[in-house]
Amino acid sequence: MVKYLFLDMDDTILDFHQAEAVAIRKTLAQFGVEPTDAVCRRYSQINDWHWKALERKEITREQVLTGRFEVLFGELGIAIDSQQCASRYTQNLAKGDFVLPGAVEVLEKLQGKYQLYLASNGTTWVQKERIAGSGIGKYFDRIFISQEMGANKPALEFFDACFREIPGFAKENALIVGDSLTSDILGGNNAGILTCWYNPKGKPRNPEIVPDYEITALADLLPLLETL
Repeated sequence: MVKYLFLDMDDTILDFHQAEAVAIRKTLAQFGVEPTDAVCRRYSQINDWHWKALERKEITREQVLTGRFEVLFGELGIAIDSQQCASRYTQNLAKGDFVLPGAVEVLEKLQGKYQLYLASNGTTWVQKERIAGSGIGKYFDRIFISQEMGANKPALEFFDACFREIPGFAKENALIVGDSLTSDILGGNNAGILTCWYNPKGKPRNPEIVPDYEITALADLLPLLETL
């Protein structure tokens, strides 16, 4: 029986891609760079690579925040202070509190039936601003953000730090739900808890990272939990 339910935030509850798109367009324009679709797509690719490298412990969080802009501006052949740009971008990103359709309805049905925990990689103040702006914080018993926990998903250290904060926690009664195989599902596998891959876009499976369950709509989580 599932008692402890961990939910990823970005692209599971909040729309990170929309937040990123709005923030990068605004930031580039503020630094005099035309935010074309091609430039914004390239930034998203570079950003994704940096966060994946952080998950693999190949680079630090600080290298993510500035390195993505160093790479982008290097490719564009322009000289802009990456630290200043990174600072402005995080300010803009913090305002990206777009809730995915149907997410609030699901949270309302889960609240009170399960102990709900938000488990997010990200910069603490940015994520807290987005949580506050979206109003989703009231649904969760605790909010765990990687920068505060001292480790990033999928590291076991992140999950162990979360588990220590939950009185009477039992792994056999826990499930994590998220859109990322390399972060949420691998992390849950590392931690020895049940995993549910939220895969609305029908991404291909990875034979090396296997979730216990897979759903294509967040609402499908409700009947799934009834069977566990």
